[in-house]
Amino acid sequence: MARRIIDLSVPLETGIASDPPMALPEIEYFDHQATVEQITTFFSGLTKEGLPGGEGWAVEQLTISTHNGTHLDAPYHYHSTMNNGERAMTIDEIPLDWCFRPGVKLDFRHMEDGYVATANDVEAELKRIGYELQPLDIVVVNTAAGARYGESDFLLRGCGMGREATLYLLERGVRVTGIDGWSWDAPFVYTAKRFAETKDPSIIWEGHRAGMEIGYCHMEKLTNLDQLPPFGYEISCFPFKIKDASAGFIRAVAIFED
Repeated sequence: MARRIIDLSVPLETGIASDPPMALPEIEYFDHQATVEQITTFFSGLTKEGLPGGEGWAVEQLTISTHNGTHLDAPYHYHSTMNNGERAMTIDEIPLDWCFRPGVKLDFRHMEDGYVATANDVEAELKRIGYELQPLDIVVVNTAAGARYGESDFLLRGCGMGREATLYLLERGVRVTGIDGWSWDAPFVYTAKRFAETKDPSIIWEGHRAGMEIGYCHMEKLTNLDQLPPFGYEISCFPFKIKDASAGFIRAVAIFED
């Protein structure tokens, strides 16, 4: 049986609008000429001329957050507790069984920027695609943000998933979700406007905070969701194992058995 894989992960890079300015990653590149001395200092008497082509190795030095690039958030990111009082799991404690499961795509690209998706929206989309959620399905949300990754308006684009929409998924056994936007929630600029009007703090990060009631993980900054059908594939999203961390980098992929 043939296997087809679609990459759902963005590359980690600098010089693009991938995060707020205070959180942008930094990558320092050392090419084969810059590292010659790194090798010759290991071996007494070795000179540049003794190296193939006079070259060292290529390495990179990173200054990054665990939330740069395509990553998986752990419940600990949202709050210190989950499941109504239990200690929240960190990324190194996430059950790996959650991270390789059938995928389901909700297409919310038509929703306006800043809209907060509801349980009714999720239910209507599942009805439209003719799918009934199963426990541990991985649900990904395709928004208008996906097509704008790296562009100046990326952080302003796409809808977000509200508390009731998130709980709708979690109550049906979903434990990993994902989105192509910067955040699972609506872009902060729109939430800030609503908060200025309502002064209601419960609307801030409401999709994330749903994890206080039912612990779950979500992926952020996915890509190529437009290439996925509604279902019929598996998603792999194993996180990098960082002790006591709130998130881990992932190479998320969709796997089709054709």
